[in-house]
Amino acid sequence: MPLAKQLQVLVVDDTTVSRALICNSLTEIGVVNQRIAKDGEEGFKSVLARPVHMIISDLNMPKMNGLQLLHAVRSNKQTAKVGFILVSGRNDKAIIEQGRKLGLNNFLAKPFDTAGIRKCLEGVVGKLT
Repeated sequence: MPLAKQLQVLVVDDTTVSRALICNSLTEIGVVNQRIAKDGEEGFKSVLARPVHMIISDLNMPKMNGLQLLHAVRSNKQTAKVGFILVSGRNDKAIIEQGRKLGLNNFLAKPFDTAGIRKCLEGVVGKLT
């Protein structure tokens, strides 16, 4: 079975359109096990309740932003090894560097397309097909 069919992904974004774009792209590349959360706080609770292999999170969100979520995930023994991709329209080297220090696996700049998501995801987990 291809890795894409086995991979479990949590998409965390406060914008409905962005969540839908990411989820649609994941579906196009064969990732069928997807869940969503509307902010970092909800995302962290979700991953604690039901583990995933990968979190794809927006940077700017209310309650808990993407870097705060990354910190929480890496600080928890149960979730510390979960893959983490940060998504942002701000391709700011300082943000990416801060993310790397916290254990970020990859960064995806907005706007993105399906090929970009595939490349970013495969950069973390390897070939999906």
